[in-house]
Amino acid sequence: MTAPLTAQDRCDRCGAQAYVRVGLPVGELLFCAHHARKHAEALEGVATAIQDETHRLTEDNAH
Repeated sequence: MTAPLTAQDRCDRCGAQAYVRVGLPVGELLFCAHHARKHAEALEGVATAIQDETHRLTEDNAH
C-alpha cells in the first residue's frame, strides 16, 4: 500500500482522482480529498492504514 497514487486511481465514491488510499481488513478504498475529509472520522475507526497524498494538491509544481 505504499505505491504512489496516480491519475488513473479514482475515488470509489465519485470517480474523481484519488489522493487517499484507505486499507481495510477486507481490502482497500480510494478517495478524493473531499470524500476523504468527509468520511475521515468513520474511516479512522476501521482503517488498518491510511495513505494520504492530499499534500500533492497544494505543492508548487512550477519548478
